[in-house]
Amino acid sequence: MARILVVDDEEDIRDFLADALEVAGHVVEEAGDGKAALAKLARRSFHVMMTDLNMPRMDGMTLLQAARKEHPELEVVMLTAHGSVHTAVDAMKLGAFDYLQKPVGSLEELRQVVARAVERHQLKARVEARGNPTDTQLTWGAPAMQPVVRQLRKVAPTAATVLVLGASGTGKEVAATAIHRWSRRSAGPFVAINCAALSETLLESELFGHERGAFTGAVSRRRGRVELADGGTFFLDEVGELKPDLQAKLLRVLQERRFERVGGNQTVEVDVRWVAATNRDLGKMVSEGTFREDLYYRLAVFPVVLPALRDRRDDIVPLSEVLLQRVSHDMGRPGLRLSADARDELLRRDWKGNVRELANALERAAILADTATITAADLGGLPAGFTVPTLSAPSDNIGDAGHVPTMEEAEQNLIRRALTLANGNRKQAAQHLGIGVRTLYDKLKKYGIS
Repeated sequence: MARILVVDDEEDIRDFLADALEVAGHVVEEAGDGKAALAKLARRSFHVMMTDLNMPRMDGMTLLQAARKEHPELEVVMLTAHGSVHTAVDAMKLGAFDYLQKPVGSLEELRQVVARAVERHQLKARVEARGNPTDTQLTWGAPAMQPVVRQLRKVAPTAATVLVLGASGTGKEVAATAIHRWSRRSAGPFVAINCAALSETLLESELFGHERGAFTGAVSRRRGRVELADGGTFFLDEVGELKPDLQAKLLRVLQERRFERVGGNQTVEVDVRWVAATNRDLGKMVSEGTFREDLYYRLAVFPVVLPALRDRRDDIVPLSEVLLQRVSHDMGRPGLRLSADARDELLRRDWKGNVRELANALERAAILADTATITAADLGGLPAGFTVPTLSAPSDNIGDAGHVPTMEEAEQNLIRRALTLANGNRKQAAQHLGIGVRTLYDKLKKYGIS
């Protein structure tokens, strides 16, 4: 969950974006122009701001510069109309994370862009958690991490491609960021993409960009993330999830430093330093024929293995304290701390989900804690016998004298079940149904459901 500020002078667009992001689990506030947005930013912190370019009183570019000056940790996504793409690209040069074209037709693309912006915000928060961020974000003294840090420091100033290996949640993107910060390209952009988070078609467009008319919805040319990383570092997370066609295209970029945008024939040349990461056994995938051998050797020039959190226990308590500082800030509860028995409990666990599992456990404990001191009891797991409720298909009327419900009857039954499951909470019911809150309101009105 993240706090998102949506800024647009058109109420319908604000409401549409807010509904889509709330269903994805985010907390959303709205502002009608740049000055109203700055007022909200002054009152509380946000992870991401989505802003239109053309607005009265203060335009999006002015808002971007003012917001980034006062809140450098804020990630900004620009909303641009057709014909203003060049302005959005200029905005990215001023620090915007990405841009989306209006009207936003793909909810998947909207949510993915916001998810990546939230990830970047969280990564920067971890980086800035202590005085010397790049050192302390990697290790707090665990012996198992010392060789890893030495390897990263040695390879960072070179041009070698690095393959970071490790289980999910071990900090592969943190390691990639450290390589960039310690490299000769540190003044250039650091651009990341999660290969497992997007469909094959959308991933290709995100990587290489597209030309106008390349597919439905491609109303103008868009630069890909590889192109945006020119002069800097490109991080390919979960590279083992790439499909064969994209593996071949990526190999060409690695070999020749050139590519074509989707739907285009103009060659684009880039100067990018590559870092890839995976939690899969790429060597085994090569032997099984699911990953190209030539691409594997291109990526694995300098492999680095990150140990699991259970193998670096000296890091657990100090890492927990830093993560708790972040949770305290986000919750507006400064001063949260760990009791002695909480530290013992943290050291006792295996943390199969590594740092990600640890962060989730601390956030839940902070919510449960009645005081500023988190105890071992607050760190307890899910309540005994807890199961995640699921929304089953309706059986109402089925079998009654052979009656099969119509689509409208089935939809009404599903809505009623979702409302019952959510104890009447319409936002939660919409989440169960996978629709927007406003869509649910329209259906409630249509069927006369109160």
